[in-house]
Amino acid sequence: MDYLPQDPDILVSAVNMLLRDEEFDDLESLCNYFDRDVEELKATMLQHGFVYNVEQRQLRPLM
Repeated sequence: MDYLPQDPDILVSAVNMLLRDEEFDDLESLCNYFDRDVEELKATMLQHGFVYNVEQRQLRPLM
């Protein structure tokens, strides 16, 4: 993957896949690789109903 998708639903899937397949250790390393600000990504995903769970290493829906 050369870039992170802009569509929030596809972005959640892509980020979780990359973290699940252990291509990246955490969200920060993933964002660094794709030259994205981790806090900006978290804020964007929060607007679309997702939060990053550090323990599970994935974006999860708000409960």
